[in-house]
Amino acid sequence: MIKPLLSLALFLSFAVIPGVHTFKAEKRSIYPPGAKPGGNYTPGILVDDTLYISGQIGLDANGKIPETFEAETRQVLENVDAVLKAAGMTSNDVVSVHVYLTDQANFQPMNAVYGAFFKDPRPTRTTVVVAKLVGPARIEITCTARK
Repeated sequence: MIKPLLSLALFLSFAVIPGVHTFKAEKRSIYPPGAKPGGNYTPGILVDDTLYISGQIGLDANGKIPETFEAETRQVLENVDAVLKAAGMTSNDVVSVHVYLTDQANFQPMNAVYGAFFKDPRPTRTTVVVAKLVGPARIEITCTARK
C-alpha cells in the first residue's frame, strides 16, 4: 500500500509542481547551402520539431535583389525554402508566416506569388506595411514550421 502511494506522490510532484523538473530542448542552427555562419543572426533555429526562420529578403546567390517586385518575392520564398530544406522540411510544414512590405501597393503582387508557393492548408499569416527594411529590400518574410 505504501509503495503505490509513494509512486503516485512522486509522479504528481513532477507533473504538478512547476520548476521541479525541466527538460532543456536541443537548439540547432540551420544554414542553407552557401550560407556562412557569422554575423548577428542564424537563418534558422531548430528546437525539437519546430523551425524558426529568420527574416529572409530577396538576395540571390550573387547578393543582388531582383528588379521586379514579383521576382523579389519569389526569391524571398526560395530563400525560405532553402532554410526549410536544410532542416529537412518543406513549405507544407510551415504553420505561421509574417510578411513585411514597404509599400501597401505591393500586397496583391506579393499575394499572387505567395499563393503559388503555399498550398492548402495555408499557414497563418500576418502582413504588415513598414516604413523601411534594412537595405534595399521591399519585402521580408519570417516563418515558423513544425514537422
